[in-house]
Amino acid sequence: MTDRGVDLSTLPKEVRDQLAELDLELSEGDITQKGYEKKRTKLLAPYIIQTPVAPPQNDAQPPAPSSSSHAPAPAPANSSRYRERRSRRTHRNGGTRDDRYRSDIHTEAVQAALAKNKEEKMALPMPTKRRSTYVQSPIETRTPPDSSSGSEDETSARRQSSAVAPQPQVHPNLQSSDYWMNRSAQGSSTSSSASSTMSHGEAKPQAQSQPQPQYKPQYQPLYQPHHQPQQQPQQQPHRQPQEQSRTAAVTDMLAHSRIAPSENSAPPPDVTAVAPPSRGPRVDLPSNAVVRGMSRGHSRSSMMETADGVPVSSRVSTKIQQLLNTLKRPKRPPLSEFFTDDSEEIVQVPQPDPNTPRPEGRQIIPVKGEPLGVVSNWPPALQAALARWGATQGKSPALTALDITGKPLYTLTYGKLWSRSVKLAYTLLNKLGTKNEQILKPGDKVALVYPNSDPGMFWVAFYGCLLAEVIPVPIEVPLSRKDAGISQVGFLLGSCGVGLALTSEICLKGLPKTPTGEILQFKGWPRMKWVITDSKYLTKPSKDWQPHIPTANTDPAYIEYKASKEGTVVGVAVSKVAMLTHCQALTQACNYCEGETLVNVLDFKKDMGLWHGVLTAVMNRIHTISVPYAVMKACPLSWVQRVHMNKARVALVKCRDLHWAMMAHRDQRDISLASLRMLIVADGANPWSVSSCDAFLNLFQSHGLKPEVICPCAASPEAMTVAIRRPGVPGAPLPARAILSMGGLSYGVIRVNTEDKNSALTVQDVGHVMPGALMCIVRPDGPPQLCKTDEIGEIIINSRAGGTMYYGLPGLTKNTFEVIPVNANGVPIGEIPFVRSGLLGFVGPGSLIFVVGKIEGLLMVSSRRHNADDLVATALAVEPVKTVYRGRIAVFSVTVFYDERVVIVAEQRPDASEEDSFQWMSRVLQAIDSIHQVGLYCLALVSANTLPKTPLGGIHISDTKQFFLDGNLHPCNILMCPHTCVTNLPKPRQKQPVGVGPASVMVGNLVAGKRIAQAVGRDLGMIEDQDLVRKLCMWPTVMHQYLTEALQWRAQTDPDHVLYVLLNAKGVTVGTATCVQLHKRAEKIAAALSEKSSINTGENVVLLYPPGIDLIAAFYGCLYAGCVPVNVRPPHPQNLAATLPTVRMIIDVSKAACILTTQNLMRILRSKEAAASVNIKTWPTIIDTDDLPRRRPPQIYKPPTAEMIAYLDFSVSTTGMLTGVKISHAAVSALCRSIKLQCELYSSRQIAICLDPYCGLGFVLWCLASVYSGHQSILIPPFELESSVSLWLSTLSQYRIRDTFCSYSVMELCTKGLGTQTDLLKARGVNLSCVRSCVVIAEERPRLTLSQSFSKLFKDVGLSSRAVSTAFGSRVNLAICLQGTTGPDPCTVYVDMKSLRHDRVRLVERGAPQSLPLMESGKILPGVRVIIVNPETKGPLGDSHLGEVWVNSPHNASGYYTIYGEESLQADHFNTKLSFGDPHTLWARTGYLGFVKRTELLDASGDRHDALFVVGSLDETLELRGLRYHPTDIETSVSRAHRSIAESAVFTWTNLLVVVSELCGSEQDALDLVPLITNVVLEEHHLIVGVVVIVDPGVIPINSRGEKQRMHLRDSFLADQLDPIYVAYNM
Repeated sequence: MTDRGVDLSTLPKEVRDQLAELDLELSEGDITQKGYEKKRTKLLAPYIIQTPVAPPQNDAQPPAPSSSSHAPAPAPANSSRYRERRSRRTHRNGGTRDDRYRSDIHTEAVQAALAKNKEEKMALPMPTKRRSTYVQSPIETRTPPDSSSGSEDETSARRQSSAVAPQPQVHPNLQSSDYWMNRSAQGSSTSSSASSTMSHGEAKPQAQSQPQPQYKPQYQPLYQPHHQPQQQPQQQPHRQPQEQSRTAAVTDMLAHSRIAPSENSAPPPDVTAVAPPSRGPRVDLPSNAVVRGMSRGHSRSSMMETADGVPVSSRVSTKIQQLLNTLKRPKRPPLSEFFTDDSEEIVQVPQPDPNTPRPEGRQIIPVKGEPLGVVSNWPPALQAALARWGATQGKSPALTALDITGKPLYTLTYGKLWSRSVKLAYTLLNKLGTKNEQILKPGDKVALVYPNSDPGMFWVAFYGCLLAEVIPVPIEVPLSRKDAGISQVGFLLGSCGVGLALTSEICLKGLPKTPTGEILQFKGWPRMKWVITDSKYLTKPSKDWQPHIPTANTDPAYIEYKASKEGTVVGVAVSKVAMLTHCQALTQACNYCEGETLVNVLDFKKDMGLWHGVLTAVMNRIHTISVPYAVMKACPLSWVQRVHMNKARVALVKCRDLHWAMMAHRDQRDISLASLRMLIVADGANPWSVSSCDAFLNLFQSHGLKPEVICPCAASPEAMTVAIRRPGVPGAPLPARAILSMGGLSYGVIRVNTEDKNSALTVQDVGHVMPGALMCIVRPDGPPQLCKTDEIGEIIINSRAGGTMYYGLPGLTKNTFEVIPVNANGVPIGEIPFVRSGLLGFVGPGSLIFVVGKIEGLLMVSSRRHNADDLVATALAVEPVKTVYRGRIAVFSVTVFYDERVVIVAEQRPDASEEDSFQWMSRVLQAIDSIHQVGLYCLALVSANTLPKTPLGGIHISDTKQFFLDGNLHPCNILMCPHTCVTNLPKPRQKQPVGVGPASVMVGNLVAGKRIAQAVGRDLGMIEDQDLVRKLCMWPTVMHQYLTEALQWRAQTDPDHVLYVLLNAKGVTVGTATCVQLHKRAEKIAAALSEKSSINTGENVVLLYPPGIDLIAAFYGCLYAGCVPVNVRPPHPQNLAATLPTVRMIIDVSKAACILTTQNLMRILRSKEAAASVNIKTWPTIIDTDDLPRRRPPQIYKPPTAEMIAYLDFSVSTTGMLTGVKISHAAVSALCRSIKLQCELYSSRQIAICLDPYCGLGFVLWCLASVYSGHQSILIPPFELESSVSLWLSTLSQYRIRDTFCSYSVMELCTKGLGTQTDLLKARGVNLSCVRSCVVIAEERPRLTLSQSFSKLFKDVGLSSRAVSTAFGSRVNLAICLQGTTGPDPCTVYVDMKSLRHDRVRLVERGAPQSLPLMESGKILPGVRVIIVNPETKGPLGDSHLGEVWVNSPHNASGYYTIYGEESLQADHFNTKLSFGDPHTLWARTGYLGFVKRTELLDASGDRHDALFVVGSLDETLELRGLRYHPTDIETSVSRAHRSIAESAVFTWTNLLVVVSELCGSEQDALDLVPLITNVVLEEHHLIVGVVVIVDPGVIPINSRGEKQRMHLRDSFLADQLDPIYVAYNM
């Protein structure tokens, strides 16, 4: 520092003052560090002694003891100068403690608790943060945001002076042992990769000087020292830290969520060497080969009691159908049964602990205050007192206001106060509005809007209103539309019917205005008229006008605002008689005398500041000196100076003011506080006030302060003053303290703490009950039952001096102002009503009142009570200087999963490092767990000055909580600990061995009248019109039709019929194929294949084409040549590295003899870019089919039997498995016939296809169906929609298409891309009324929300709501269901998600809690039989039971195409028999869970329709806590959690649930998502998220069908290839 050579005490006073002002500016954030240094150097330059600077003397000291010990560190010779410098430095430091909660005893307790855990490992990986997310510039170059409003409760000024508690000085390189407290052994080396992976790759040692990685390793040392302490004893060997794999670490972390002590307590580890890993990394990838089974438990119970049919409109007249449904439907249980809260059956209720302390005392007896004396000259009303003093003592001073420097600005005499108040009263009643119609009448409410710096104007306005008999409502000055809680103040004004606001001219000028100069309409406020009350605008009343001063009655005198815990602002109405009685009671209790002087530092608009400093003061002709908040910020000692100068008898302060005075006291040596007879501590009821009072007394006793004058008191807006300590007699013993056990307090029981000093709370009394009052203590929750003597409860008061109601809120009023206490039997103890004070406390010996907290600060966690202030005190006792900005910490609770969860939010200093912050957070967790025995749910650090502020600068808790819940908090660091604090999760399900065989289940179903769950499509049969066949000699072989023969036959009989039309992005036809053209092109390709001697009949040929007609020609060319086509999606030219390896893999797996492709793709396959990804020298023969010569093959191949393979269908499943299935000629023919019947396809029909043609039903519709049925297919390649979103819909409209097929990705593209453009489409003439069926081709559960959004959006352009439906296929059978043109509409049912997790189906009503809508997966195709089977017992299940879908049909695939024939797998999936029932039929297992439900609708044959509902793939399900979860359900919940979540995917990793979410907002929203995602998954799925990964949009891989590739994502996550914005590991 520049002052090294300067003795500050020798500097001239004005220089010292300028330095102090500079310090203050820096601490308030009004000046940058750089500017501060510059100005300071300039000031000190003339006084610097140019001598060489000696190094600090404590360099060679051993490491200081932990910060809990108070041995002062060796200081430089001039210790007073050192102290002064030290205190200035503390004062300047942005991170100083919030001394409201300062307690040396508690700090020691916290340090001791942390020391206990000193050697314990926090096995917790640090979150990973992308460097770009929060680059905080160093403090020198950064101007902190303006915090000029400072803070009412916490601000840089309350610094602990070094005289009170000298802090040990520690050399930066010799950190106290606490620093090492929870270094995780795993993280002791910096990882070499840009971000160390979670399971692959061991971290290598790295030189300390290497540049920082781009974003942080997920496992970092919590603290990285510059070098080792030199004084380390030599005989101790260096322990080499062990780098553990991250997988193991997190698993361990969860296994020992209560942190286990380490085996050895070593000195700080040496970070220069790295030992080999102690255990190898392990990645548990699920084995994909087997289809996992389900529990058999569900087959026993039938869950079908509730619903047997949800009404669904069908093609029958809706009215008739409804009538039928009503008649057939069994009576539904009343709604109440569906909507009961079933938390009892979900939540794990912890067993009561037998050692829980319980109250043992007798029932409390109400405590009576001394009688309120009747003094003869007490006025009949408060206005009468003012009138009396105004007339008789007009020159007597009433109020002195100070300017910003603390010097008197003006003094208002009682004469002036009276005359101005009368003028204002006259003006209000007679001069507003016209003569005939006055705006204000007695009894109206008006708002008083005056700043804290202008008490005089407020006094005049308040008493003017009382004299005019209008009701004043004092509120804070609104500063902007975004003030914290401003709309709630508007609610108060509205509910009180306020339309007029009184204010001063200066204040009005400062209010925010619109561009036209009008005062802004504040959010939620009623329309206001503003009236200026400066004297020059007031009218002097005529001689005969006198204000009416009636005797005090029960009408409201004024309304005081109060913000509740939830943030709502209510108005407490105080009657005239209560106001007067309260002043009398205060006068008697405080022994006020006429003409005394009182110094008031509190807010004069409400609470103690108003009651003592404005009302009681006037009643007793007291001279009040009002010290505004702004003066306290500029000159913290100003109130003490005023007491000294004015010989004040009473001072009214808060603990904050005691601290400010202590901090600044050295500037004034000659202050005397001997005149004080009463120092009223307004927040003395806060348990943490004890140490403030003690420290202040210790310091100022030498300045004449007497111990007995300190008078803490307890008050609340509702009950007003509850109790106050009377000024004591000099020399009398001071009241005793209570040292209570925090454990006992959490159970609401008083236990004196003797054993564990760490968790003790010291509380001081707040004196006796007020005169004329009666007090009881009742239980805070439930009926107001009287407490026992050793029980903590809410203080309730019966007195004439208290609030009367919440204005305009009768319901709330009854619960608060009209409480009649009851005894243990519930019998009321009397008739008299009490008022709830909102204070928690008990009655001690000698009827002294003790307060331990407030109801609004109460957090009820697992039925134990914790006080928010206590938690703040503990968090602050964990030395926060490096981390927390000005001690600004908010504690609140949020309700998640049937319990309150504790959340701590603190502001982080701008220069705090990640490691410091993370270390502080982990130590706070330990301290709170150790001292309060409660787990924290979330700990968040936000940037300095960003939390919403109250008018006097404190943190606005309810707004902060709302920001947290809405995801608007924008934390820069967050730590979620749901694993340790959520203890009420339901027990994991144990799968019971079912002793019931499949036969018994079937018999049970028969007995219960349940049919076996199966569904059958109509008969495939022969062609309907046999005569027509004979006449036209169609279909030479009706039964075993080969597609090659069909194409040849069409080329002969109808050569010019156009089968295919291909469109480009502009909707222009770029290719067509008639029957004969297709036949000729196929012949050319067959000839080319026949000429290659290397290619034999029956060999596999890969087709590599973009979507188009070339692909179709190549397919038939292969069939003509007798080869087996294998259709493969071509690689993406811009992304070869990712897409080419899959192509290569399919070519290798299928052992293809040749590749047919286009010239472009051939060039790509042989390019240098391709060589980087695969070995291009080993490609099979590549044939370019673009320019083949016109040749015919020697003959067209005809297979000897229809069971031979027609083609191979390869597809990558969502679990990342590549499977190829064999499709025989018979299956092709049966499938095409089935589709023809279901969709009524003939040669005169046109359909539009917007699908990828590479596998499954998409390929069948694109390449096969037209050739078989003869209809015309309009082909729209889906990639064309990327450049022209409306292409598909405009084609449907232009060609008047009746039937169209698409994929979910196409539907999503249209919904997102055209959602706002339906009017534009209409204008362009797009009309979709022609579309009768739009079928989504998928192999998954129908996406109901997307389908409904699509239908609703395009309803405006004529799309029928009944048109959209879905198809379902799987690997074993490409098309099981397809919504055809006939048959009933698809129906929707609602199932209970909790039952689904237990593999049961329970149907519920729409809107029931935890209900999931499921849509039918289309109608069963002709020739298909489906049955629902228990996958473990292989026995058939009953109707509406969940099981695996098995299918039997002529178009089942023949088996997997595997290189090493895995016959067992094949037999299991393709040729399985039921274990009971029908043992002969061969079934194929789809691997999907679903159920069949018989509906009320009728199918074409007149039978009741059986609907198939697909729930999800067995391979994809997550087994967690013994339950089965479908990823899509969790993902739906996550996507709803916040507007910035674009897409999400979930998977499991070592039994942890990992949620990956794409962020579509700004990166500063990233950390907001972590708690919201954790909350929603816990609430809706009863699961704790282990890892939350926030990534950029487009990172989650999605295949062409629009399905998420979760296993690919998992592999990328484990290989650390996601480049995440943020990774949070929930503890």
